[in-house]
Amino acid sequence: MEVKTGYKQTEVGVIPVEWEITPFAELFAFRNGVNADKASYGQGVRFINVLEPITYSHIHGPEITGQVTLPETVIASYSVRRGDVLFNRTSETQEEVALAATYLGSERVVFGGFVIRGRPLDQRFDPVYSGYALRAPLIRLQIIPMGQGAIRANIGQQNLGLVVAPVPPVPEQRAIAEALSDVDELLGGLDRLITKKRDLKQAAMQQLLTGQSRLPGFHGQWEETTFGSVVRHHAGNSTLIKGKLPSSEATGRFPAYSASGQDVWCDHFEHEGDAIVVSAVGSRCGKAFKASGKWCAIANTHVVWPNAAKIDTRFLAYFINDEDFWQKSGTGQPFVLFTKTFARPLHLPKLSEQTAIADLLTEIDLELAGLKQRREKTRGLKQAMMQELLTGRTRLV
Repeated sequence: MEVKTGYKQTEVGVIPVEWEITPFAELFAFRNGVNADKASYGQGVRFINVLEPITYSHIHGPEITGQVTLPETVIASYSVRRGDVLFNRTSETQEEVALAATYLGSERVVFGGFVIRGRPLDQRFDPVYSGYALRAPLIRLQIIPMGQGAIRANIGQQNLGLVVAPVPPVPEQRAIAEALSDVDELLGGLDRLITKKRDLKQAAMQQLLTGQSRLPGFHGQWEETTFGSVVRHHAGNSTLIKGKLPSSEATGRFPAYSASGQDVWCDHFEHEGDAIVVSAVGSRCGKAFKASGKWCAIANTHVVWPNAAKIDTRFLAYFINDEDFWQKSGTGQPFVLFTKTFARPLHLPKLSEQTAIADLLTEIDLELAGLKQRREKTRGLKQAMMQELLTGRTRLV
C-alpha cells in the first residue's frame, strides 16, 4: 500500500512522520489503587472509582461522587495530580475495560483498587490531549483484546504497558485538544439546554395538568369524573413479533409497542388510529406511549382508547404518563392494577383547554427533539473529528 509523502506506516497504521510511536510503559508509571475497609467510605477525600474512567474522558473533581477517609501517608501515596491518567482495570464488558480519563482538577483526590493510575514519566503528553487520544479507536483496538475473565473483563499493568500510542509534537497536541474541547463545550451547552427544557416541561405539566395554572382565555371549573368513564381498554396480545424496528425495511410491516415503546415490528396490525399503550408489568410498568397509524401491542401491555368527545388523546397521554397515576402491586416484578386505576377520580378541563395544553406540551417536546437531534449530530461531528485529528489524517498545524 502506497504511503503518501509526509506519512509513515507503523504498527498502529499510517501516521505523520513527525509523530512518534511509544509504548505506554515508556510514557507512564503504573500503580493500582487503594482498598479501604467498608467503614472508611462515605466521607473524606474524593475517591475515583471504576465508574469515573468509564464515564468521563476528563475528570475535573466535582463529578467524583465517592469519598473515603484515609491516613495522610496513604493519601499521599495514592494521590492523583493534574495530568495523571486513570484506567478502570475491571468492567462488566470487554469493550469498556481500561478506558482512560485524565485528571485536570486541583483538589486532593485518591483512586480506588479497581483503578490503575498512569503517572506521566515526562511531558510528552498534553493533559487535555491525552484524555482524548487515549480513548481513540487505535488505542482501544489494542486494549480490548487484552481484557481477561469469564464474568468480568480485567486488565493489569503489564498488559497496559504493551499498548503503543502515537505521540504528536506537543504544539499539535494542544491544537487538537483545543478543537475537540470546543466541540465538547458545544455538547455541554446542548446538554444544559436539554435539561432546562425538560425541567420547563415538567413544571408546565405539573401546573397545567392539575389546573394550578391556566392558559390565557380559559376559565371555569373542571369536570369531576373517573378514569374508566372516559376510556376503554384491553390487553395487548400480539405474538407475531419479528425483531427490532428497522429504519429502512418498514414497508409492509407495522410497529409493535412493548414495555419500551415502539421498539419492535411485526407483519400484521391489530389496531388503527390513535390510542395509548401502557406497560403493564416490570420495572417500566405505568409507562405510557401514544400509538398512531396501523400498529399492534404485545403481551404485558394494555391499550387505552380515549372517548374522543370527552378527552384529547395527547392530553391523556401526558396526564397518565406518571408513575404515581397508576395503582400498582408487587415489588420484584411490579404490575399495574388496572381495575383500581380505572376507578380513580379525574378532574378534566373542557376539550378545548385539553387541546391547548396538549399543543403547548407537544411544542416543548418538538423543541426537545430538535435539541437532541442537534446533540447527536454534534456527537457525530466530534467522532469524525477525533478519527481525523487523532490519526493525523487532518493536520491543524
